[in-house]
Amino acid sequence: MPLPVSLGRLPGIVTARNYHREWLRSDITAGLVLTALLIPAGMGYAQAAGLPAYAGLYATVVPLLAYAVVGPSKILVIGPDSSLAPLIAAAIVPLAVADDPENALALAGVLGVLVGLVLLVGGFLRLGFVTALLSKPIRLGYLNAIALIVVVGQLPKLFGFSVDASGVLGQTVEIGQSVLRGEIDLTAAAVGVGSLAVIPIFRMWIPRIPGVLVAVVGAMIASALLDLTDDIDMVGALPTGLPLPSFGGVDWVDVGHLIGPAAAIALIAFADTGVLSRTFAARHGENVNGSTEMKAIGVANLAGGLFGGFPISASGSRTPVAEQSGARTQLASVVGALAVLAFVLVAPGVTAYLPDATLGAVVIVAASSLIDVSGLVRMWRMSRVEFGLAAAAFGGVALVGVLQGILVAIGLSFVAVVARAWQPYRTELVHTTDRPGFHDIERHPDGRRIPGLVLVRFDAPLFFANGEIFNQYVRSVVADAPSPVEWVVVAAEPITGLDTTAVDELVDLDRNLEGQGIRLAFAEMKGPIKDRLIRFGVGSRFDTTRFYYTVETAVDAFHQRPDQPGGTLR
Repeated sequence: MPLPVSLGRLPGIVTARNYHREWLRSDITAGLVLTALLIPAGMGYAQAAGLPAYAGLYATVVPLLAYAVVGPSKILVIGPDSSLAPLIAAAIVPLAVADDPENALALAGVLGVLVGLVLLVGGFLRLGFVTALLSKPIRLGYLNAIALIVVVGQLPKLFGFSVDASGVLGQTVEIGQSVLRGEIDLTAAAVGVGSLAVIPIFRMWIPRIPGVLVAVVGAMIASALLDLTDDIDMVGALPTGLPLPSFGGVDWVDVGHLIGPAAAIALIAFADTGVLSRTFAARHGENVNGSTEMKAIGVANLAGGLFGGFPISASGSRTPVAEQSGARTQLASVVGALAVLAFVLVAPGVTAYLPDATLGAVVIVAASSLIDVSGLVRMWRMSRVEFGLAAAAFGGVALVGVLQGILVAIGLSFVAVVARAWQPYRTELVHTTDRPGFHDIERHPDGRRIPGLVLVRFDAPLFFANGEIFNQYVRSVVADAPSPVEWVVVAAEPITGLDTTAVDELVDLDRNLEGQGIRLAFAEMKGPIKDRLIRFGVGSRFDTTRFYYTVETAVDAFHQRPDQPGGTLR
């Protein structure tokens, strides 16, 4: 029986209908290898988000299955992620009932549903462009700050004690005080530090064997053999059965408080997912539509939120593992999800022997991959302004709060954009003998001016913030000209925008120059900008005789002017 057209177009269905048998072994192998990372990573990020560890498995299984059907990327692995964990914790911890993990989980589920709805609406409205708000400096500062937040938050677990403080500074101070008071649990610290060492050792020397799997299995075996369950904190056995929708204890006031954080989490989740999706699709010669990706990650979050999970995004650590293990299609993720589900159903008691310290080590190693000090150094060398934005994002996220820090950094980015447009590069153009055309006098100080003609270039859209600056700049160049000026020609190709305030400044400039007997003209002005001059009611002042296709044709027109034909260079 043929499928309905709408279902037949779903990426997962399309892949299944065109599946090649020779892909099967690679996909199954990749899925099983992936499982070794999905279980500890999911549980670790759940705890980092202030939730029960088992919630990370629900937030892994359901979204993976949903994305396998609707997701446009064939090998993208989604699930709990370190970049979202602090955001989730910041959103739900203040609302959760103390010592009630089920209430926290219900709030996280509502948050996941809201994130999914935001992404779905954004996808249908084709709002993928909003990720441009997260410029490279913001992402760099944000990810380094997230790494710091996660690592500091996991250190007490690694060493077997707890802290009550919140925020990086408060936690750091209390951790230091606890260490000085000798509160470190030596058994937990030995397990945690040992696990922390095993993971990178295997990654460096035996990359074919997942170090995370070795650390987790080894810690559980050691806990069972040495009977450590009464000595140090354990993750505990998983609840039996499958997750069902449960939002008990959450009222509409809580929903209202979660809407803002949901929008911010949706932005970050899609930014991470969009970058990874495009990157891995390009490697395989494929193309991923941003709006389709946004809707797919929305469906995955919605499904996860309904069935015991919390907000998720693409994983920058598990996706490369799937690719390197030979994943060809969405089946690898399906195999991984079903293997995790089998673990939940068949062996829920195994995690009773998993030390919290080991899970902390897993999260610390994963979060450390977000640290990019060399990127900050390069940013400092390339652009001090953009480094300042990265530092602002880092400081805001680490010290003020994740959501507040992101908003502050985005606001500063807008300020930087306005500042660049407010004081753009502008220059006078001159003629050089060694190359055709007219060039920047700052770069060619030996260039020659044309007597009676001033050529200027203003490298920005004209708008309310820089219209007067443009006006005053042209006047200053005319006033400083070595010979009386008869024409001013603006090389207008870089002027890509125009508002009513800037038009008023143009009119004022034209009148001022006209009073001095100087003609104002434009070269290479784009058609849409000319249309705006007409629409803003100054088309009669700036008629077609004021515009020239190129700077060269404007200069030729100056030489051929009726009152004084010809002209020489000096």
